[in-house]
Parts: sequence; C-alpha cells; structure tokens
Amino acid sequence: MAKNLLDVARSFKKLSINTKCPNQIRLLTTTPALGTNFYNKLPATDLWKGITSVSNAGKKRGRAKTVSKKNIKDLNRGQLIGVGKANIVWPGLSAPIIRGKELVEQIQLPANPDREQKLIQLRDTMGARKFAKLSPLERGWSGSKMPGRSLGPPDPVGEEKFEGFDSRVLELRTIVIMKGNFGRKRRISSLVVTGNKNGLGGFAMGKALEARIALRKAKNRSGQKLVKIKLFNNHTVCHHFFTQFGSTKIYVWQKPEGYGLRCHRVIKTICQVIGIKNLYAKVEGSMNVNHIMKAFFLGLVRQKSPEEIAEEKGLHLVQICKENNFFPKIIASPKQCKTLEQLPKDANLDFNQYCFDGKVVLQKKKKEPFYTKLKSYHSYLMKYEKQRDQQEVRSSLIAEYGEIRSFLADQYPECGQYRPPKRVVESEEQEESQ
Repeated sequence: MAKNLLDVARSFKKLSINTKCPNQIRLLTTTPALGTNFYNKLPATDLWKGITSVSNAGKKRGRAKTVSKKNIKDLNRGQLIGVGKANIVWPGLSAPIIRGKELVEQIQLPANPDREQKLIQLRDTMGARKFAKLSPLERGWSGSKMPGRSLGPPDPVGEEKFEGFDSRVLELRTIVIMKGNFGRKRRISSLVVTGNKNGLGGFAMGKALEARIALRKAKNRSGQKLVKIKLFNNHTVCHHFFTQFGSTKIYVWQKPEGYGLRCHRVIKTICQVIGIKNLYAKVEGSMNVNHIMKAFFLGLVRQKSPEEIAEEKGLHLVQICKENNFFPKIIASPKQCKTLEQLPKDANLDFNQYCFDGKVVLQKKKKEPFYTKLKSYHSYLMKYEKQRDQQEVRSSLIAEYGEIRSFLADQYPECGQYRPPKRVVESEEQEESQ
C-alpha cells in the first residue's frame, strides 16, 4: 500500500517525502500563482477609465459633465514595438528580415541609458497644455483655434487631384445629445469651405468622435460639392445683391479694385477661397455661421451676368465710376434695344433697386460733432466765409486759364487779373538786384 502511494505521490510536481519515515507522505497544497496581475492585464485606457469615468446610471443623471481628462496619460506613447530596455535587433519586428541580399540576424546592441529618462520626461509633459506655435499667416481668427485656419487641398479622388485648391475651417464645435442607454453622447462637428481662388467653391459639414477625422471628412466632402461662381473682371461680384437664409439677411455691394474685403469674417474667408478680392457686405439678423455661409452662397449662385441683365431689361448696361473719371462705359448690350416709347411707365431704371429686389437699405445719418452747436463755431464760419475754397479756386483757375482770371474776362476785360505797368515791374526788379 505504501509503495503504491509513493508512486502516486511522485506523479505530482510538488510533494514532500519524509526520509526518516518513508511510509509517511505529505502533499503540499498550494494556491495557483498567476504570472500577471490586473495592472498588467488591462490596457492603460481602461485603467484611467476606472478612475475618471462615471457609471451608466450616473451618466443618465448628468454626472459626467465635469469629468477632467487633462491628467490622463498615454503610457504607450514614445514606446515602439520591439524596442525596450534590452536593445536587441529583432528581424521582422524592429528590423527588416532581408536587407538587400543578406539575411538580418538577431544582434545585441549597446544599452541606451537615455531611453528611460526620455520616457519619463515625455509622460511628465502630457498633462501640461501646450499649443503649437504658428506663424501669423497660419493662425485662424483668434489665436491658435481652428476656425479660419487652412487645411490644404482635399484628398485626391482616383487620378483627380485638387491642384491650386485651399480649404478653410469656418466652424468647429462639440455637439452633445442625450441617449437613453448611453447618456450624454459627444461628437465633433466641423464646417469647411474649399475653392481654387478662380471662381470654384464648395462647402460641407463633417461629424466624428475626433476633431481630426471630422475636419478630414468635411474637407473631402466640400471638394465633391463644387459650384461655379460668376465674377466680374475676376476680382468682385457681378452686381449688388440681397440674400437671405432663415433670419440672416446680407446686403452685398460691388466694389472697385483696391477696395478690399470689408465684411463679416465668415464672408471674408469664403471670398478668399473663391477668389473675390473687393467687396462690401452688411449682415443683419442672426449671426449663425452656418446661416451666413448658406445665405452668401445662395446670393453668389443667383447672380446674373451683365449680358443677362441687359437682355432681361432690353437696355444697355452702362458703368459710370470714379475710376473712369465718371465717363460712361457700356458693359453689355441686348440683341434688340428698346426705345423710349417701348419702355413701360412704371419701369424701374434704378440699378440699386433692381439688384436689391426693390428693397431700400436704411443707412444711419452721420452724427454732427458737438462743436457745431457752439456760438464760437458760427462766428468762425462767418469770419472765414469769404476765404472758403479760395485756394482750390485759385488752383483750378491757374490750371484752366494759366492765370487767375474770370470766365467773363474775354467779354469784360476788367474781370481779368490786374497787371502792373512795365515801368513799375522794371523798377522793382532793379531794386531787388541791388
């Protein structure tokens, strides 16, 4: 019996035999030891989530509002697969298997003493909020925030590449909706406009859990929704126009070269992408970025070219501007021009009212300075009334007649400039020479 028990006991890995009494066998009962604990089993994200997250029941009650995520650190950041304390070249993991025509072998490299120090330094800087320094041309509307910044051209689609295109961020915000089973669900919404600065433009919206993915979605979608915009002389809109989307109203005026873009920053960014260089726009009502963008694009798409306006009215379209010294210049002509008798009596020949659909833009009166009500100011006006515009009148007379004279001098010689006799002039010259 003892012999059989001894054979059975030897089959166990851990046993204790009393050499003094071989008939007595004592089995060691030990608890199974695991090679890992829960710190090594779970990834870093789950460990941080156990500290910072809220239960599903708590999320439903809105207890996840003020959870701080700035102290969460990615423990895998800065570490590469196959590279550790033991600096070894692993073929197929940290090095190619075949290099040229030679087979790479496992090699022990010298230890890197700075590796641990660099990892600790990298983890220490994770909690600090550091913004990347941008050049003034790369900045957005306000500091280093995304709205107003450039994203570059959209990604190519097959063989088609978007050469010469540029994309700009108009809006980047967080959207929060309440779910019955998940609680608050957060997503990032982005609004991007793209164009080739030569009359092509498009916009799109992208939503994702991360800002980077949302921006990429919106940028690529905007490149697939391009529309052709009509431009006048490749620098401004074809005419004044009024546009509206929702409660947002926009009045746009055509301006000459050198005027610049004087408008809302959303409209200014859209103009830079499309290729409009001179414009004045006034926004009234809601300042929603989405509504401003849609209203402005509606106005651009509904523009009429000068030829279409001339053909619709049956009249010549004439431009009178300061740049041409107010000289009339015909821009477009219809195929058959109407005569004065053919025009209806109630025909609207005012170009501004025609462009604004009969609307009249209300403009505030300029407020007079406070000193206009003082008695001293009125006495000043009475004192200098005789000398008013004297210098301008003298300059214009010299430019037109070569001397200071009246336009009635030919008919009435006494209206001409007084000239002293020659002898008086000669005597004055002699005195000056002496």
